[in-house]
Amino acid sequence: MKKEESTKDTENKSTKKQGKAIENPVAEEAPAQEEKANPKATQDELTQLQEKYDNLNDKYLRLYSEYENFRRRTAKERLEIMENSGARILEAFLPVVDDFDRAIASNDSDTDLENVKEGFKLIHNKLLRTLEANGVKPMNAMEEAFDTNFHEAITNIPAPEESLKGKVLDVAEKGYFYNDKVLRYAKVVVGQ
Repeated sequence: MKKEESTKDTENKSTKKQGKAIENPVAEEAPAQEEKANPKATQDELTQLQEKYDNLNDKYLRLYSEYENFRRRTAKERLEIMENSGARILEAFLPVVDDFDRAIASNDSDTDLENVKEGFKLIHNKLLRTLEANGVKPMNAMEEAFDTNFHEAITNIPAPEESLKGKVLDVAEKGYFYNDKVLRYAKVVVGQ
């Protein structure tokens, strides 16, 4: 009985193997036939994909190169602007220097003190106009309320009047604005 069962089992196994063997060749033949039938189609697709990749990679490299060139160019321009930014302002002061040179030369031969004083006042006014033309304006601090945003207290003194407490009584060094920002704080004496 055991022999019969083992024989039946072997037969079942062999038929199962045969069934699989029959199914597998058909299943394996279908993809193989598709591959054989469409090798050109897949090759064409690969070629198209490779061309797309090459085009996109080329565009990327060109854009990257353009960006790098732009970045270098703007950095160079910024550096040049920073190096030469003061040239325009300094050029505006050259006529004032020329006026000082002429005044010094004129002082050697001029004996009238009033002419010398008038000449220096004219040069001083020209210098102030040049500063104002370039965005520098003097700060009016006298008898203004003390403000740390604009003033630097060098000392405190007793106020002569009650109304002058906490206000600027004297200006030791005038303050200046450049384009409405503090260029130099005014050094002041504050009343207590």
